[in-house]
Amino acid sequence: MIPEIRKKFNTEFTDEKYQNFLSDMNGNFNYDIEFRISETPVFIDKALKNELIQAGEEIIDVLVRPDFKQMTEKAVPPNFNVPNEDDHTSLLAIDFAICKDEHGKLIPQLIELQGFASLYCYQEWLAGKYQKHYSIPENFENKFNGFTHETYIQRLKQVIVGNHKVENVILLEIEPWKQKTQIDFYCTQDYLGIKAICLSEIIKEGKKLYYQLDGKKTAIHRIYNRIIFDELVQRDDLKREFNLTDDVDVEWIAHPNWFFRISKYTMPFLKSKYVPETFFVNELKTIPEDLENWVLKPLFSFSGQGVVFDVQKEYIISLKNPADFILQKKVVYAPVVESPSGPVKCEIRLLYLWDKNEARPELTVNLGRMSKGKMIGVRYNADLDWVGGTTYFLEKD
Repeated sequence: MIPEIRKKFNTEFTDEKYQNFLSDMNGNFNYDIEFRISETPVFIDKALKNELIQAGEEIIDVLVRPDFKQMTEKAVPPNFNVPNEDDHTSLLAIDFAICKDEHGKLIPQLIELQGFASLYCYQEWLAGKYQKHYSIPENFENKFNGFTHETYIQRLKQVIVGNHKVENVILLEIEPWKQKTQIDFYCTQDYLGIKAICLSEIIKEGKKLYYQLDGKKTAIHRIYNRIIFDELVQRDDLKREFNLTDDVDVEWIAHPNWFFRISKYTMPFLKSKYVPETFFVNELKTIPEDLENWVLKPLFSFSGQGVVFDVQKEYIISLKNPADFILQKKVVYAPVVESPSGPVKCEIRLLYLWDKNEARPELTVNLGRMSKGKMIGVRYNADLDWVGGTTYFLEKD
């Protein structure tokens, strides 16, 4: 997005550099990463960085409202309601498409938001690999708010581990070593010392939870939750003593209910130039005539599943549960990164940490995705080049 930096990067790029970069990534933990990693990071200037910060703050203004829980009380399905919900989420991810306004100026547009975990450790590790293998300008960084690598890891420990002993904190997932994002679990253990544990391995005794650590039954006091209910409901085969909805003596990072509260469900409540118009389908007074400019999204799905891009009026009318869908104005991604094989569209995820007694979440690092396809996710761009997971390097103030 910064022409002189992009031109220099592309001129100096070689496939040999990229292959060395990938070999280093795959060699650290003796594991071949299963999703595509882009040949390049993305560089953005101070102006767009400040727009992103402002966009995030305007959304957070709604999340911190005293009545936010009341506004989202219908967001949590009754059969997925987990006891002992805290006052606010510990983790927050906000996804923006990079677009252009009517004057040709770059502007972020909200795609989705999540009160859920993301790749907090992997993205920091990935940025370090880009810096090792490529020439990144000195006045650019992958973090916000003046974080260094050391202070960022300290901040992660503060929010995720807290005052607990590291052996009493686990990363909870469904068969973690079969997940495509398992590289983040390796990075999490490396940075924070906490182990990834499958739900099926949890031992439940009354309201207490335990797991086996080096052959010793060890108490669980805090859970760094990575389980998505969408996947869990499909796993009737997974034998377990502990169900997420059980009332147990643990702290959650982030509490599972925030996965639903801060989600697509939140979008109709957001009014900002950075947020496309969004409505609950059951609250539509009339169906828009220009449906080609809208996208239909199910509220309770993950990773783009069930999204309808070519919306038909008859389809909306035939919905059995219109309250479970939102209609959102389409966001037009701008192909803003030049690559040797053509322009590329970009999306950035802002990652926030929010400790228990803090009034607002704090912006820390970012996650990037690049695409030439209709969908932005790495799974939809597997056979293309200069696409996939990446990170943004931001011009320093």
